Amino acid sequence: MPKRSEEMLTDVWTSLLLVWITCVPYTSMTPIISQSKSLQTGSTALLRGLVEGQRILSRAKRGWVWNQMFVLEEFSGPDPILVGRLHTDLDVGSTPIKYVLAGEGAGTIFAINEITGDIHAMKRLDREEKAEYTLTAQVTNRDTDQPLEPPSEFIIKVQDINDNPPQFVEGPYRASVPEMSQVGTSVTRVTATDADDPVYGNSAKLVYSILEGQPYFSIDPNTAIIKIALHGMDREMREEYLVVIQAKDMGGHMGGLSGTTTVTVTLTDVNDNPPKFSKSLYEFVIPEELGIGQPGGKVKANDRDIGENAKSTYNIIDGDEKDVFEITTDAQTQEGILRLKKPLNFETKKSYTLKVEAANIRFDPSSGAPFKDTATVKIAVEDSDEPPVFSKPTFVLQVDENAPINTVIGTVTARDPDVTGSLVRYFIDRHTDLERQFNINVDDGKITLAKPLDRETDMWHNITVTATEIRNHSQISRAIVAIRVLDINDNAPEFATEYEAFLCENGKPGQVIQTVSAVDKDDPIQGHYFEYRLIPEMLNNPNFTIKNNGDNSISVLAKHDTFRRQKQEMYFLPIIVTDNGNPPMSSTNTLTIRVCGCSREGIVQSCNVEAYVLPIGLSMGALIAILACIILLLVIVVLFVTLRRHKNKPLIIKDDEDVRENIIRYDDEGGGEEDTEAFDIATLQNPDGINGYLPRKDIKPDLQFMPRQSGGPNGVDVDEFINVRLHEADNDPTAPPYDSIQIYGYEGRGSIAGSLSSLETASSDSDQNYDYLREWGPRFRRLGELYSVGESDKET
Repeated sequence: MPKRSEEMLTDVWTSLLLVWITCVPYTSMTPIISQSKSLQTGSTALLRGLVEGQRILSRAKRGWVWNQMFVLEEFSGPDPILVGRLHTDLDVGSTPIKYVLAGEGAGTIFAINEITGDIHAMKRLDREEKAEYTLTAQVTNRDTDQPLEPPSEFIIKVQDINDNPPQFVEGPYRASVPEMSQVGTSVTRVTATDADDPVYGNSAKLVYSILEGQPYFSIDPNTAIIKIALHGMDREMREEYLVVIQAKDMGGHMGGLSGTTTVTVTLTDVNDNPPKFSKSLYEFVIPEELGIGQPGGKVKANDRDIGENAKSTYNIIDGDEKDVFEITTDAQTQEGILRLKKPLNFETKKSYTLKVEAANIRFDPSSGAPFKDTATVKIAVEDSDEPPVFSKPTFVLQVDENAPINTVIGTVTARDPDVTGSLVRYFIDRHTDLERQFNINVDDGKITLAKPLDRETDMWHNITVTATEIRNHSQISRAIVAIRVLDINDNAPEFATEYEAFLCENGKPGQVIQTVSAVDKDDPIQGHYFEYRLIPEMLNNPNFTIKNNGDNSISVLAKHDTFRRQKQEMYFLPIIVTDNGNPPMSSTNTLTIRVCGCSREGIVQSCNVEAYVLPIGLSMGALIAILACIILLLVIVVLFVTLRRHKNKPLIIKDDEDVRENIIRYDDEGGGEEDTEAFDIATLQNPDGINGYLPRKDIKPDLQFMPRQSGGPNGVDVDEFINVRLHEADNDPTAPPYDSIQIYGYEGRGSIAGSLSSLETASSDSDQNYDYLREWGPRFRRLGELYSVGESDKET
C-alpha cells in the first residue's frame, strides 16, 4: 500500500481511539502506554502490520498499564474519589512490589494505594485555580525499596463544570450617540468574561440579550454590540436611557449562569432646531438723549438645542435708516442688544421700524431646515429737554494786544433744539479765565476785553463758554473759544545777551572785537530787520567803529593799536538798535570792552592791571597764599580769645540745674525702715550735723560772707536757724533777687504750739460750746444757730 494511504489509515485509527476514550467512563479507561514508546508509535506499528497482511508474532513489551487520569472539579462526596489505577507487568504475584507516587499534590491532594496502585483525590479541586497536575509513578521492591523500573510521568487533568457565572469587569458602561441617528447605528460594545473552560463543553459560551431598553436599542447576541433600534430618537424629548444587558453561558440554554450590567446611553445634541423669537413684534421707547453705544432694548430668540448648536447671531436686515442702530449678541444670555450708533433727534424723526434676524452660528446644510428667524422691532423716540446747541463746537477769535478795554472780540451763538425753544444765557467758565481777562454778554454772547493783553506773555487764550436755558438751568452746553492775540510793535529790540568784549593791547587796527546780534519779543509778519548805529555823541568815536554784517548782526572793530591797560582798562560803547516795525522801536545797549594782555597769537592771558597793584612783581598765586595765611592767623586769635572768656565765666548754676527746683524720681523702692544705706536724711532731721550751715548752690561762695558757727548744744532752735539764714540772704549782695521755697524735713523739738492733729486731742465735739458765736454780732448769728441746731440734734 502506498505511503499516503498508510498515513490516512493511521489518522483514522487514532481518531477512533480518541473517540472511544472520550465515550467510556473515566474509571474504565485503560489505554495501554509503553514506557519506551508512545501510543502513536505502537498504533502505527499495529496498523502497518494489518495493512501488509503479515502476522504479528510479537510487540514491544509495555511495563506500565493504568487508567486514563481525569477528575471532576468541585466533587464533594463523603469518600475520596477514585481517579485511576496504575498497573505493571511485574505484578504477577511472585515479586513483592510497591507503587510510589511523586509530583504535584502527591501525598496531599492525591494518594496512591501502594499495593493495588489505585489513585484517589483527597481534596475538593477547582479547575479555575489549577487545571492539571503533573505526577511521577514508580514501582519499587516492597522489601528492599529498590526501583524495579524507571519512573514514568503522567498528568491528571481537572475536568471543568459550569460553576462560574459571566461577569462584566468594565461595567457599568456609559455611551453616547447623536440624536436622530439611523436604525442600526452602533452605540457601544460590552464584554463579559467566564472563568470556566472555554474548550470543554458550553460552560464559557456566552449569549447576550437586553433585559431593559427596548424598543430603543438592540444587541448582537454574539458580539455584544449595542445598536439603535428606533428611528427618530430626539434629544429634546428624552436625553438619557438606561439599558440593562444580560450575558448567559451554556449558549443561553436553560440551566446556564448569567450576569448583568447597565449601559447609560446619552443622546448628544445636533443642530436640528432653528432659533425662534418669542414674539414677532418688539416695541421700545428710547429717549432722544440716549448716549452713543448705550443699549436701547433687548430681543431674544430661543433655541431648543444646547451648546454651540444653540448659539445665534443677530443682524438688522431691513428698516428705515438702519445705520442709526446696531444689534450685538450677548455671549452669556444669547440676547440681541439694540444699541445706538448715531444721536437721536425727536424733532427730526420720532420713530423707527427695523427687521431683525436671528441665525444659528452652526447648522447642518444637509438638513435643509431654515436655521433662522425674523422679528419686527418698532422704536419710538421720546422727546427730552435737551441742552442748548452751539452753532460751532469751537470758536476761534482774534484781538490786537493793544486793544482797549471793552473791545468786542467776537460773538458765540447757541439755540435750544427743543420744540418749545427756550431762551439761552451765556457765561464764561472762570476756571478757564482765572485772571478775568474777558467778559461775555449773557443775552447775545458777545465777548469783550476786560483787561489789556500782552502777546509776548500769552499768545493764545482758551476759555470755555457755557449756554444755559432760562427755564431749566440744569441744561447746560459748553463750547471752547480760542482767542488769538495779534502782535503789534510794542517792544524795542535789544542785545541777544550781555556782551563783554576783550581787546588785545597788541591788536591791529580794523580787528573784529565782537559780533553783536539783537532779539525782539515782537513777531512781525514780514520778519525782523534791525538797524545798528552809534549814539550821536560817538559818531566820530576815535577808538571803535561798527560794520553791518547783513544778517541782523554787526561787528565791532578797533580803529588803532595803541590800547594800554595802564592808560584805560575798560571802554563802554553805546549802540542804538532799531527795528522795522510801525512805529519803529529802538533801544540803546552798551557793549563793555576790556583791554587785556594777549600772546603773539592773539590769545587773551590777563585782563587786570597787575603793574599797579603789584609793583614789586608778586604773582597772583603768591598774593593768594599771603591772604590765606593772614586769615588763618585771625581765626587762631579769635579762638584763643573765646577760650579765655569761657574760662573766666562765673560758676553760676543754671536754674534747670538747681536740685532744689527739680523733681528727682527714683525707680527703686528702698529697703524700708531697716535700710540705712540708701539715703542719709540725718542732715534734714538734724541741722546740727553740719554745724547749722547749708551751702548755697545758686551763687559763687565768698569767704567774707561765711556764716558764723553755732556753738550751742545739740538742741537747735529752728526759729533762730531760719532767721539766721534769712538775714544772710538779705545781706548777701551777690545773691540774685529771686524767691525760693526752702523745704525742711525737720519739725523741731518741744514746740509750745503742740500738735495740730485732731487724733490726739482729749476733747470731743460734744464738749464744745458755740454760744459765744451769737455774741460776736449779727454776722456770726447764723453760724451760731447752725451749730446750736447740730447740738440739739445730737442730744435728741
